[in-house]
Amino acid sequence: MRFTSPWWLAVGGLVVAALAAGAVAASRRRSAALAAAGLTAGGRRTTAGLWLSIGGLAVLALAAAGPAASVPVARAAGTVIVAMDVSNSMAAADVAPTRLAAAKTAAGSFIDAQPDSVDIGVVAFQNGGLTTYRPSSDRAAARTAVDRLTVAGGTSLANALLTSLSVIAGKKVVIGKDGTVPDIGFWNSATIVLFSDGEDHGSDEATAVAAEAAERAGVHVETIGVGTTAGTTVTVDKFRIHTALDQDTLTAIAKTTGGSYHPASDAAELDGIASTIDLRLTTHREDLPLAGAVTGVAVLLLAAGAVLTVLRTGRLV
Repeated sequence: MRFTSPWWLAVGGLVVAALAAGAVAASRRRSAALAAAGLTAGGRRTTAGLWLSIGGLAVLALAAAGPAASVPVARAAGTVIVAMDVSNSMAAADVAPTRLAAAKTAAGSFIDAQPDSVDIGVVAFQNGGLTTYRPSSDRAAARTAVDRLTVAGGTSLANALLTSLSVIAGKKVVIGKDGTVPDIGFWNSATIVLFSDGEDHGSDEATAVAAEAAERAGVHVETIGVGTTAGTTVTVDKFRIHTALDQDTLTAIAKTTGGSYHPASDAAELDGIASTIDLRLTTHREDLPLAGAVTGVAVLLLAAGAVLTVLRTGRLV
């Protein structure tokens, strides 16, 4: 417990001590006077109201000092990287109007739904990864970064994860020649939300290594599957190519990192994704003001003291 105005404790203590000393002295004089007259003092009952009133003043001084208790409070906080697949397959129209357009709408809804305690960054990926917006609390800027994305190139899920981890860690994260990713520290308040159809034109091994790196860093990856398993065709450089949602790859990434896979086969499902993604709660301590409760106790004591005094003596003072 701490106090915002601790000097009130000193002032209150002096006042209460003076009143208590005066009450004791008055009680002794009264007892002596009664004894001299051959009468017996009423004992503690007659002074109960007085001591309750003094106790009420002591508690009131405590309330004036502004007591506050430090309590743990859980909240969604930290950093979220919205990783958007902008490869050519995201131009497919099996999710209206296109996979990318639907994903952008869902990502915008997700961004708007996050509390102010969450910083949001945006990463676009195809063959490589590009940080289009660094994490901040500016929701409008994050949405703008998502809205201006366009399709181009193939897909590398490994690069999506590595670029997102680079943004979180504040340094470039790459797979070494030995096929491993160096230790980047522990970032358990960070989450990657990855929108993709799951088609990966990169190395499956590289994707697995990148997912394991996220897991070791304490970063959960929530994957959102955009598209249908039946798939459709898309035209790339005048060639028609079949493309379909790869749920297994996206599920494996999420499972490795402790996240979840969220399937969405149409725009309506994608719009509801924001409410199904659980960001981890972090705990911090906040001061809980206690002055109100303590003042209530003081008022009760003062009132009880006044009532007892009136009942015993017929007067308030």
